[in-house]
Amino acid sequence: MTSIAFAPLFDWIVIAVLAALAALLLGFGALRRARGLAWRFASLAILLLALANPVLIEEERRAVADVVAVVVDESPSQAVGRRPAQTQAALAELRARLGAMENLELRVIAAGAPAATAGGPVDGTHLFETIGRALSDVPRKRMAGVVMLTDGQVHDTPKADDPPPFGGPLHVLVTGARGERDRRIVLEQATSYGLVGKTVEVRIRVDDPAAAGTRVNLTLTRASGTVETIPVTVGETATINVHIDHAGANIFQFEVAAAPNELTVVNNRAVVTVNGVRERLRVLLVSGEPHPGERVWRNILKADPSVDLVHFTILRPPEKQDATPVRELSLIAFPIRELFEVKLNEFDLIIFDRYRRRGVLPTTYYDNIARYVDRGGAVLESSGPEFASPVSLFRTPLGEVLPAAPTGSVIEQPLKPGLTDQGRRHPITADLPGADTTNPPWGRWFRQIEVNVRRGVPLMQGSEARPLLVVDRVGEGRVAQVLSDHLWLWARGFEGGGPHSEILRRLAHWLMKEPDLEESDLRAQGEGNGLAIVRRSLEPDASPVEVTAPSGEVQQVRLEEGFGGRARASVPVKEMGIYKVSDGARSRLAAVGNLNPREYANMRATADVLGPLATATGGTVHWLADGLPEPRRVREGRRAGGRDWIGLLANNDYRVDSVREVTLLPGLALLLIGLGTLVFAWRQEGR
Repeated sequence: MTSIAFAPLFDWIVIAVLAALAALLLGFGALRRARGLAWRFASLAILLLALANPVLIEEERRAVADVVAVVVDESPSQAVGRRPAQTQAALAELRARLGAMENLELRVIAAGAPAATAGGPVDGTHLFETIGRALSDVPRKRMAGVVMLTDGQVHDTPKADDPPPFGGPLHVLVTGARGERDRRIVLEQATSYGLVGKTVEVRIRVDDPAAAGTRVNLTLTRASGTVETIPVTVGETATINVHIDHAGANIFQFEVAAAPNELTVVNNRAVVTVNGVRERLRVLLVSGEPHPGERVWRNILKADPSVDLVHFTILRPPEKQDATPVRELSLIAFPIRELFEVKLNEFDLIIFDRYRRRGVLPTTYYDNIARYVDRGGAVLESSGPEFASPVSLFRTPLGEVLPAAPTGSVIEQPLKPGLTDQGRRHPITADLPGADTTNPPWGRWFRQIEVNVRRGVPLMQGSEARPLLVVDRVGEGRVAQVLSDHLWLWARGFEGGGPHSEILRRLAHWLMKEPDLEESDLRAQGEGNGLAIVRRSLEPDASPVEVTAPSGEVQQVRLEEGFGGRARASVPVKEMGIYKVSDGARSRLAAVGNLNPREYANMRATADVLGPLATATGGTVHWLADGLPEPRRVREGRRAGGRDWIGLLANNDYRVDSVREVTLLPGLALLLIGLGTLVFAWRQEGR
């Protein structure tokens, strides 16, 4: 390749100034009609040309191949129906046809696969990010174009007026078929928070144009495994009230049955997570008489911001009635009817602290309390010597729900509180400071009520392994008994004290059904790029759990036994969405990443998403169901596609291997020519 260029001896500004001066001189001469003006013009032009120093450049060029990128969408939506077969067949044909073209380099780029993501499961199909990285070393002027094999559901598509991360036209070859049927659930509205014990509204729609207006059953599954069937109309928004059972994340999965000839069922479900927020828990504390441990109970409960405490101490029993005028009494009457009949069910927990039958509560009210427990209430009985006497609470109808029966003996001797085997696995006591040792470093107590455990689970033991703390489930409610009134010694720090506040707090919250304190439970939650599974039980359990991925893939996982009755396992995940974990007895749902990923929101093949960008780049959109279009090379500026063909630019780019420069006008020759023209100019003027 030969061309002419200039290598000026001076800066172009200097040459321009000299040219301007020469033009002024020639103009002045033209006004004076001076002779020899043409020879002067030629002389000055030759001198200026010499200063510009024209050179002849000879380049040795080598043609550089254009690059065409074939992008293969490997996202999960590409794995349904006939799409994998269509993609592989089209890719093989493109390799053969494009590979046979001269001056064309083929690059196959795999994009969108979940395994290719660096940070775990990805939400949606992201192809253009991968294309930008793969073609970062290719100049735009070398790009012949991009051919994309995809179902069209791409979630990082640039806008039509934004430059794509490549040059040349974009040709989209759409897999699948027109008019595919895919029933799906669309979540229109769901609140993020709700009060425990209340309901919140979820607005949801079943979308299936082929069955619009028909009735289908929507299945509601809670994280606990309970299932409810709700009839809804396809295409219409349904408002569903869901109950918030507990504090923290409440997971609800909505699912609809598959339709005939449906593309996939992976988007036939949607998940809602509502964070349960508790109102203040109402606790009734009834102390039978003042004693050192009474203040411990009160301090613990008052220090908990989530607890609304009502506390009564029986200071004036009926047998102490005298003639003192009521206006001179500083004590108020015990509102027994209001507490144990009218508002009994408003309390989340009732605590009897060293209480005994004193004629204050009629037998009917003890019956009310027993029914309150059976229907889901909670009672904690903290025993003193009174529990072993004839006036014990055990000798009332409430005794039917108490797990431990007094023998009538009170052990008055030093004892070292410890944990039973089950106590080392129960969430109330397993994680107490020192619970991981056979001899916890806790201070001694000096009194214990001897009992026979009729049912329930002993968690703590004292003198000669006799039970100190027993818990039990009665009907839908729960009961606990602390069989000593010397817990206050730990609060005073006697002999180093003990975890009094922690054990009382956990005991109260277990009675009020705190989910984190369930002793027989299965939990699963997303942690980073994995699914953490924890099973808690009072007895070792070596059975595996079954994990079902959002796509329906099932695997068996064995848990590793650990401390505190917990067995754990961590499962790596590649999909976003809801995982179901089951051990046969319990089933739980766990959310990983986005609960309703865009990748599964709409699985129908479409040309609408990439169509505008393809048109803006001069490319085309074709359905592989209509056949593979023929690739052709076209010059820049020409149409790059038609009904049955796609055009790839022929850029004719090259690489310069060597350059040689030759001066066109040697300096001596120019000088002689310039002087010669001046001589002719002077001669002409001298005539």
